Amino acid sequence: MIRVPDAIRREVVQACQRLYQRGLVAGSDGNVSVRLSEKHLLATPTGMSKGLVQADDLVVCDMSGEQVQGERRLTTEIKIHLAAYAQRADVCAVVHAHPPYATAFAVANKTMDERIMPEAYIAVGKVALAAYGTPSTGELEESIRPKVADHDAILLANHGAMTFGRDVTSAYHRMEALEQLARISALAELVGGARQLSGEEIARLEAVRDVYGRDDKNVPCLQCGWTPREIPGVETPEGMPARSAASEPAATEHARTTGYSNPGVHWPGNPPVWTPRGTPGEELVRDMARRALREVRNTDSNR
Repeated sequence: MIRVPDAIRREVVQACQRLYQRGLVAGSDGNVSVRLSEKHLLATPTGMSKGLVQADDLVVCDMSGEQVQGERRLTTEIKIHLAAYAQRADVCAVVHAHPPYATAFAVANKTMDERIMPEAYIAVGKVALAAYGTPSTGELEESIRPKVADHDAILLANHGAMTFGRDVTSAYHRMEALEQLARISALAELVGGARQLSGEEIARLEAVRDVYGRDDKNVPCLQCGWTPREIPGVETPEGMPARSAASEPAATEHARTTGYSNPGVHWPGNPPVWTPRGTPGEELVRDMARRALREVRNTDSNR
C-alpha cells in the first residue's frame, strides 16, 4: 500500500477544480500528476471531468506508467508526464490542460514571446512548441522530449499545453500564467503588436528576479528541512548534519553537478512527501513502536 498524504490529494483536487473553474479544461480534458517518491506518482484518472475529481478518484502509478493503486483507471496521457519526470529531476508536478488562448497558439503552430512583460518572463519563461503527436501514444511523448530540459511550459501542436513545477500549485500557477501570456499576446496583435522588452530592460529584470522568487534547485526540503549542502545564509535544521559533496565520498556525478550528495533520498525539487533516512528521532520512534508491538503480542499469547 503506497502512502498518499491527504494534503497531497487535496492539492491535486484543488488544482483540478481551478482548471475547470477557469475554463482551462473542458469535459474530461487535461490531467495532473505529482511525485510521491522516486518510484511513484499520484495522478488523475482518465475520462473524468476535472471539476468532479475527488481525493478518492486519484490513482498511483510507477515510473513505467503501470497503475499500482486506485479504483479508477489511470489517465491515458501519463506518458508525457513520465517523459518530463525522467528528464527533469527538479520537476515534482505536471499539469496538462487545453487553455483556449494558449491552445489557439498551439493549433496555429506558433509560440509566444515571454519578453513582452516582466511577469511572463519570470513566471513562464521561454515557451516551447512541440511537434504534433497522437495523444495517448508514444508519438506525443517523443515530441516533447527535446523540449523538456530547457522549458517549464510547452505548447503541444494542435493539442494543448503542459507546465511543470516543484509542486502541484506552482505547476498550476504556471499554466494560468501561460494562458494569460497567450491572451495578452493575441490581444496585442489586434492593436498593432506587442513591444518586446529591450536587452537593457531584461538585464535589469534579471537583477531583481529574486524579488519574484527564484526557482533554486539547491534549497532545503519542503517537508523535512533537510539541506542538500551548506548554503550561505541558510541554517541547517537542528540535529540535521550539513551535507556537501566534498564531505561524502559516495557522491555521484549527479551530486557533483547539482550539489545533491544523496540523490537516492533527495534530488533537485525535493518532493514534499519524502523524508531522508536518519531523520533525528526516526529510529527512536521506530524502536518504541516495535517494543510496543512485541508487548501486545506477548500479552495476547499469555492469555
